[in-house]
Amino acid sequence: MTFEEIAALERRYLIPVYNRYPLAIARGKGVFVYDQEGRRYLDFITGIGVNALGHAHPRIVKVIREQAARAIHLSNLYYNEYQGVLAKKLCELSGLQRVFFSNSGTEAIEGALKLARAAGHQRGGEAKSKVVAVEGSFHGRTFGALSVTGQQKYRDLFQPLLTGVTFVALNDVAALRQAVDDSTCALVMEPILGEGGIRECSPEFLQEARAATERHRAVLIFDEIQCGLGRTGKMFAFQESGVTPDILVVAKPLAGGIPLGAFIAREDLSAALPSGQHGTTFGGGPLACRVALEYFAIIEEEGLLQNAARVGAYFNEQLKSLAEKSSLVRQVRGRGLMLAMELTIPARPLVEQALGEGVLFNSTHDTVLRFLPSFLIQEKHVDRGIRVLRKLLREAKKAAKSAAAN
Repeated sequence: MTFEEIAALERRYLIPVYNRYPLAIARGKGVFVYDQEGRRYLDFITGIGVNALGHAHPRIVKVIREQAARAIHLSNLYYNEYQGVLAKKLCELSGLQRVFFSNSGTEAIEGALKLARAAGHQRGGEAKSKVVAVEGSFHGRTFGALSVTGQQKYRDLFQPLLTGVTFVALNDVAALRQAVDDSTCALVMEPILGEGGIRECSPEFLQEARAATERHRAVLIFDEIQCGLGRTGKMFAFQESGVTPDILVVAKPLAGGIPLGAFIAREDLSAALPSGQHGTTFGGGPLACRVALEYFAIIEEEGLLQNAARVGAYFNEQLKSLAEKSSLVRQVRGRGLMLAMELTIPARPLVEQALGEGVLFNSTHDTVLRFLPSFLIQEKHVDRGIRVLRKLLREAKKAAKSAAAN
């Protein structure tokens, strides 16, 4: 099918919730993707952080083929040989003790909230049900996840959502201290806000989060759906803060592109969800879990955490150097291979123009260019992306001057 045929079918039959870019991707290999005509694009967004191992990694392809010939889905009424092994791996990596597998990050958030609410009721009755969240955050699009998402534009159409949610400004320690009280069952936060523009929680904010939840016997939930599993150069973003959550939520790259999410909890919380009080049809299936185990093996054996840290630091430096020379750049933010460049102009036009240069970027929060490349990326790929960014910023500045003159 041609691009026009693909787009026409979607316009005719899909609910139009996606504001797609004018590109149909046919396949990918490594750090590149290819369109229907075979044109190559350097991928700096990787399925919004999902394809952390790049596209069509040979080891992932091999495992998928092998496991698909054995069993793709087995009901959670029965055991499968990979779910427990993967749970053990996640517990060892995180320092927590119990795992629940879901199909996505938003489902994992829902499960984490249910666990925190159940634990709150055990500790303080039904009155202990308030949730505190952070302005600018994004936790997903189901009702519970949306209720704790700190961006009004995502919530407005679906009101009323869950009650009893209080939002505090990012890094406002005093507001956080005041918001968490004895009625609070959970504080949910992203150590690095992803959809919110790649903004980090300060060490003081994270430390107060830990202290406040301990003081009021509330559950501290860290959403590392986007920033976790190696994205920052550490396995988890929280590991650089010295603050450990009670529940950790992960997803995106976990199974190399196959849907899989999880929340990982402290041992003492797990009893709050007894048998029959939570579940899933597809979460933790043998195919997804086996691929996730291969994901961790590749990360470790190919030294990809180290690569993410090294190339991420280089990328950060190059973005800051570019920012110093352009009046259209407000700030460069991020850590590892989770980076952003905030502009003084809308970001989406630059993303669309980059398609013509054979590079895929992403825009979020209106004026932010977001970069979530694969952990395979090298300095030479960063250099190409920077060359394209430099050209686009130069052209945008000329266009702005021309418009002002007219």
